[in-house]
Amino acid sequence: MSQLLDVEHLRRFIVEQGIAAEVIELPVPTPTVQAAAQAVGTTSERIVKSLLFVVRGQPLLAIANGPAHMDKRPLAAHFSVGRKQVRLADAESVLTLTGYSIGAMPPFGHRQPLPTFMDPGLFAFDEVYAGGGAIDALLRISPQEMLRVTGAHVLDLTRSPHSPTP
Repeated sequence: MSQLLDVEHLRRFIVEQGIAAEVIELPVPTPTVQAAAQAVGTTSERIVKSLLFVVRGQPLLAIANGPAHMDKRPLAAHFSVGRKQVRLADAESVLTLTGYSIGAMPPFGHRQPLPTFMDPGLFAFDEVYAGGGAIDALLRISPQEMLRVTGAHVLDLTRSPHSPTP
């Protein structure tokens, strides 16, 4: 199993890359979107989830608002594959490819650069909170800075909870 990267690794990456962001260590774990929002006193829409998907054997990172449902159809269309060929990476793959565990994974600073997709809904906010490298840490950053650092493609990745299930 790969060695786990940590908050200090993420902090060094931020400094080395000149990223306008801050890692905030919290006195409580933030295993859910709601817990993270409560811990920093914000709404769940400002909490970012970063999910690792695999398409045709290639990993990619998808970033959206925490409460939004991630829809595989836009990624499938982007890669011209059926939506069943877009699968969520398992916990071991997430750790191996990014260096971080599920629930703590930041949007950058991984073991290897990952093709990244960001939902346009994130740009409704001036500041959001993403995984900070540990279950009790969050990364405070603007969506515009996240876009700059990741070089992400902006793609509508979410759907309304009332939309038909894909």
